[in-house]
Amino acid sequence: MDILIQGVREAVNLIASFDPSLSEIVILSLWVSGVALLISVFLGIPLGVWLALRRFSGRRLLIALVYTGMGLPPVVVGLAIYLMLSRQGPLGDLGWLFTPRAMIVTQTILALPLVTGFTMISVGAVPSALVLQLRALGATPLQVTLTLLYEARNGVLAAVVAGFGAIISEVGSVMLVGGNIDHKTRVLTTAIVLETRKGNFDLAIALGIILLSLTFTANWLLIRLQGRLDPRQ
Repeated sequence: MDILIQGVREAVNLIASFDPSLSEIVILSLWVSGVALLISVFLGIPLGVWLALRRFSGRRLLIALVYTGMGLPPVVVGLAIYLMLSRQGPLGDLGWLFTPRAMIVTQTILALPLVTGFTMISVGAVPSALVLQLRALGATPLQVTLTLLYEARNGVLAAVVAGFGAIISEVGSVMLVGGNIDHKTRVLTTAIVLETRKGNFDLAIALGIILLSLTFTANWLLIRLQGRLDPRQ
């Protein structure tokens, strides 16, 4: 209990003092996860809508792959990206290993199936009669898609929340491809692991509290946006 109390005090002191090293870690954490989430949203929402509305050969196989991706072990993803970007790997010439770019790629792969899958489920739950009605009224495919996204907005926002939650708290894969290098690839989760191994439990707890606070704030903002979009909430 004393360690927890000390951790809370340490967190307050770190935040109040605007510690430069902590600020660097927090900014990098938000940057890596934010870029990965934006890429996942940009790709995943259209893909989810497409899978929900289209009927084609191989659709069930593609959906099965999306569902499989939603449960991918992060450390396996990290290992695969590590092998791809290593000097002996097919993408070794890019020089991305142990850089934030490699971490963004890894987190994108983890978030993309979640955003795609939840979007597909949410859009697929909209009554099919609405699609027929929109088409009967002469709506263009883009208008139909935008209307369905608006009707499924709560589920789509939940997809974004799920994607963000999965990557901001990830440690194994980003440590593999990022290397946890100080002033370069160290983020909150890897810093917590490092400080725990060093026995600095109060600092590790402080970093954990900061990570939880950032996650809560991001999710709270998304829920607020969800409430503004849905007058019933």
